[in-house]
Amino acid sequence: MSQEQVSYLELLTRGAATEAYDRPVLLARASGAGPEALAEIERAKQLALRVRAELEGRRRREAELSALFETAHDLAGLRDLDAVLRAIVQRARSLLGTEVAYLSLNDPAAGDTYMRVTEGSVSARFQQVRLGMGEGLGGLVAQTARPYVTENYFDDPRFQHTATIDSAVGDEGLVAILGVPLTLGSQVIGVLYAADRRARVFEREQVALLGSLAAHAAVAIDTANLLAETRSALAELERANDIIREHSGVIERASEVHDRLTELVLHGGGVHDVAEAVSEVLGGRVEFIEGFGDGFTADALADGHALREGDRWVAAVSAGGESFGALALHDQPDLDPVDQRTLERAALVTSLLLLARRSAGEAEQRVRGELLDDLLDAPDRDRRLLRERAARLRTDVDAPHVVLAARIDRAGAGGEADTGGRESADRQRLWSAASHLAATRRGLASARDGGTVLLLPLGPGESAAELARQTAKHLGGALREAVTVGASAPLASPLARPGQVAVAYDEARRCLDALGLLHRSGEGAAAEDLGFLGLLLADTRDIEGFVDRTIGQVVAYDRRRGTDLVRTMGAYFASGMSPARTKDDLHVHVNTVAQRIERIGRLLGPDWQSPSRALEIQLALRLHAMSAAVAR
Repeated sequence: MSQEQVSYLELLTRGAATEAYDRPVLLARASGAGPEALAEIERAKQLALRVRAELEGRRRREAELSALFETAHDLAGLRDLDAVLRAIVQRARSLLGTEVAYLSLNDPAAGDTYMRVTEGSVSARFQQVRLGMGEGLGGLVAQTARPYVTENYFDDPRFQHTATIDSAVGDEGLVAILGVPLTLGSQVIGVLYAADRRARVFEREQVALLGSLAAHAAVAIDTANLLAETRSALAELERANDIIREHSGVIERASEVHDRLTELVLHGGGVHDVAEAVSEVLGGRVEFIEGFGDGFTADALADGHALREGDRWVAAVSAGGESFGALALHDQPDLDPVDQRTLERAALVTSLLLLARRSAGEAEQRVRGELLDDLLDAPDRDRRLLRERAARLRTDVDAPHVVLAARIDRAGAGGEADTGGRESADRQRLWSAASHLAATRRGLASARDGGTVLLLPLGPGESAAELARQTAKHLGGALREAVTVGASAPLASPLARPGQVAVAYDEARRCLDALGLLHRSGEGAAAEDLGFLGLLLADTRDIEGFVDRTIGQVVAYDRRRGTDLVRTMGAYFASGMSPARTKDDLHVHVNTVAQRIERIGRLLGPDWQSPSRALEIQLALRLHAMSAAVAR
C-alpha cells in the first residue's frame, strides 16, 4: 500500500473535509511524481471520496432513522400533542438543514388550512396566516394530497399567489419551500413544511424523509384525537355513573322516607315524630311551626310547594283551605328537587296526622261545646256534675276565665255578610279552629249566634284584652280570614255564680259589635280597650279602672309632687282649651299654664288634645271629681 493510500485512509478515519483530499495529489506533484503515479493517486482520491460519500450517506440515514425512531418513541408515550408536533417540526428542520420548518392543519369548517406549529419563524404575520384550499404551495398540497417543492416560490407559476400569502411569505423571507401532506387514509388533515431563505434544491431523499415525519405527525394527531375521544367517553361514562349513583341514592332515600312515614302513620306517631324522621333523612333540623305568621309568607302556605324563606325551607301543613302551620327545614341552604318533594310529602303526612287527630278529637270538641252550652243556657245545673264533666276535659272551671265572642268579618264593617252555603261553611270552619284552640288551652268552645263563643283560662299576668288579641290573631291565621273577637271582663270562676257566664257572653258580644261599628274588624279587644264606649258596654261599670286608664298618670303625678295638673286640665277644657282664659280661672301666669300643659302632654302622650282623646279625658275628669266628692 502506497503512502498516498495510507493518507486517504487517515483522512477517511478523521472524517476530513472534501478539500483535504486534494493535498496528497498536490504533494505528489510537488515531489516530481510521474504521470502514472499521479494517475494512481487520483484514482485513490476518487475512491476515497466515494467511500466518504457513502459513509456520509450512511451517517445521514442513521440520523434519519434515529429521528424517526425517537418520533415513534414520542408517539408511544404521547401525553401532549403540541409537544410531539413541535418535536417533529424541530427534527424536520434539523435533518433537512433548513432555516424554517412548520406544520399547518386543515379546518374543514372554514375550508382552509392554518398554522399550528412553527420552528425558526420570526414573523408574527407568517405564524398566523391561513391558506385557502388551492392557494399557495401549502393550499395546493392540502387540496391535492401530493408533495410540492420549489427552489424559488415567488418565481414559480404553478402556485396560486395571493396578496395575503405572498405578503406573509415575504415577511418571513422564505424562498425555497418543500411541503408534504399529512394524511389519514385518503383524508388530508394538514401539511408539513421545510423552507430556506435562499434558493435551494431539495433532493428526493429529503422529500421522502419529510414525508416520513409527516406520516408520524398524522399518526400523532390521530392518536391524540382518539385519546381525546376516549377521555371524553370516559368522562361521559363517569358522569353517567355519578348520575346513576345519585339517582340510586335518591331512590333509596325516598324509599327510606316512605317506609319511615308509613310506619309512623301505622303506629300512631305524632307530628314531632315526623319532623325527627325527616331531619335524619335530609340531614338538617326539621321543626313543626304551628299557626300562621311566624316568619314565613302566605305563599309558602298556599300552593303546597316547599319554598325558601330566609335561611330555611318551609312547606305548608294545610288541608281543606285551613292552615295548621308549616314544616321548616333548617341548616340546608340548597335542596334538590327530590329533597324538596320529600319535605312536601312529610308536610302532607303531617296534615293527614293532624286531620286524623282532629277527627278523633271532634267528639271531645262536641262534648266541650255541650258543656259550654250548659254553662250558658242552664246555669242552675248541679255544679258538682258540671265540675266533674270539666275535669274529664281537663278544664279547670275554678280558675279565672274570659268569655270571648268571635266571628268572621270577610266583608268588613258596613259590608254585606255572606249568605247561604258559604256562611254555613264559614261558621263550621270557625267553630273547628276555635275548638282546636280551646282544646290546646284547656278551655271550651261552642258555635252560637252565627259565630263562636269561647271560654278560655287566663294565663299568668294576662289580661282579657291581650287574650282577645291573641285569639283574633290565631283564628285569623288558621282560617286566613279576618276574625274579630270581643272579650268580657275576667271571671274569677265560671261556676262562682249561676248565670254569670251568660252575662259575660252578652258583654263580649256587645264588645264585638262595637268593634264593627268602630271599623276595627279583624281585631280583638275587651271593654277596657274601648275607652268610655267600653265603660258603657261593660257590665261591671269599672269607673275607677276607666279613670285610671285615662288620666291615672296625671293623678299619680299630682299625688307625688303636690302639683295641680288635674285642676289645670279641667280649667283648660272648661275654657275651650284657651291658655289665656285658663290662667284667669286659675289666677296664675300664662307661662305657668303653658308649662303645665307641656307636662300633661308628656304624661298622656302628644294626642291628648285630639277630639276623641279629649272627650274621654273630660269624662274621666268628671268621674274623678264625682268620686272625690263622694269620698269626702
